[in-house]
Amino acid sequence: MSESRPARSTRLDTPREKRSFVAFRPDPESDAVGIFAESFARYMGTARFLFWMTVVVIAWVGWNSVVPPDWRFDEYPFIFLTLVLSLQASYAAPLILLAQNRQEDRDRVVTEQDRQANARAHADMEFLAREVASLRMSAGEMVTRDFLRSELRTLLNELEERLDLEDDREAEGGQPTGSVETT
Repeated sequence: MSESRPARSTRLDTPREKRSFVAFRPDPESDAVGIFAESFARYMGTARFLFWMTVVVIAWVGWNSVVPPDWRFDEYPFIFLTLVLSLQASYAAPLILLAQNRQEDRDRVVTEQDRQANARAHADMEFLAREVASLRMSAGEMVTRDFLRSELRTLLNELEERLDLEDDREAEGGQPTGSVETT
């Protein structure tokens, strides 16, 4: 009698998935933990937190100092209060460090983006400086309106002088040259 086995749906060279017996497994790397840590650290750095923490400690010490001994829940030297404050500090410190690490990561990304933007701006400025320099060089070789006018005036004056000379020659009875030389 042969016992039928179910066929494997995965290949032998593919690793198996990890199977967990725990139904809920929190992911400490998720953003939810980081967001909670940042909001907690932000709240702990306020005057409101200090005020309420002071009120709780004064009420705790006052209750356990003033009420009859049968009603006290934390006798002198307030060991339970010390335990609660130590527990609060032991959770607060890692949450504050986590919030600082997340802020440091954000700052690192912003710094890198700023560095890249500065590098692009520097490259753009160098390009524009080269373009302005080439335009200046080109403009130095270009004929300006004033220069062209002065050259045309000079030519016109030379032509007028030549025409005057020819008119003078004709008036003296000489032969006109028939053509005007240009320089």
